[in-house]
Amino acid sequence: MDEVETLFHEKFHNREELIQKARQFYAAKGYGLSIRDSKKDKYVVLCCDRGGKYRNRGKISIDNRKKITCTRLINCPFELQAKLVGGEFWRLEINNNNHNHDPSEDMSGHPSSRCLTKEEIKDIEKMSLAGIQPRQIISSLRQKNPNLQAVARTIYNLKSKIQKESLGNRSLIQALFEELEQGGFTFTYVKDDRGHLTHVFFAHPRSIMLAKRYSTVFVMDCTYKTNKYGMPLLDIIGMTSLNKSFYAAFVLLRSEKEEDYVWDLKNFSSMLGLNCQPQVIVTDRELALISAINIVFPETTHLLCVWHIQKNIVVKCK
Repeated sequence: MDEVETLFHEKFHNREELIQKARQFYAAKGYGLSIRDSKKDKYVVLCCDRGGKYRNRGKISIDNRKKITCTRLINCPFELQAKLVGGEFWRLEINNNNHNHDPSEDMSGHPSSRCLTKEEIKDIEKMSLAGIQPRQIISSLRQKNPNLQAVARTIYNLKSKIQKESLGNRSLIQALFEELEQGGFTFTYVKDDRGHLTHVFFAHPRSIMLAKRYSTVFVMDCTYKTNKYGMPLLDIIGMTSLNKSFYAAFVLLRSEKEEDYVWDLKNFSSMLGLNCQPQVIVTDRELALISAINIVFPETTHLLCVWHIQKNIVVKCK
């Protein structure tokens, strides 16, 4: 019995296992499979992913199109059908074994070859929650599966789908506040006259405990490209007696003006309490932040970060 006969005589425990095995089998031969039709617990029809024809759903003429694109669909007749037999197992059958095109040498262009297994999706969810970047996620998955055809865009699309499912009917802001409440965070925020969020200050209970215990030195710095709204994120970092750093608090700001920093530092001062005010604050040469420090913490010593100074010397003295 050759490998083709083995595939079509095999009994599959469920629909997902059958589809995965069929896709893997034909991907090795240079063909991608997509689902043409299916009915839960009854049947599924798999076709070549180059089957069918392009359908102009918008009825837009070629002359009126803003962008001229091509289609991979060339009405390939290849088709498989799988049925649930006796309610116990799934079996695969061939409806049409012919292709009207040559096999692909590189399968990365086939969407079906980039499909992920349930285990891979779970791994991606875990790594995404840990803040791992899509390219690193791809590298990790390929260590387990060297034949993985997924690309970074596959991960971005999956992350977007997971986010939409987790949000449900909530807005991003509603979801954020619910997560902060469930996590026991201390937080406060400000909205403008139109109801748009302009400032969010938040800190974890453990961060607050550490900040009060080690309140001598704090480092403050804004980071960018952390959210799609373009709001700068101010990181407030503390230092323990063992010279270990920890996150004390975070602030999303509308802009980097003095009034924004004053609002942030007042909330930070209130969080620390009168007996735990900082003795030293280290920043880069952010004049608005330095001015706000002098207003809110007039008795605190301000120092410029040596790392930023050295970095600027390298950039400006080339």
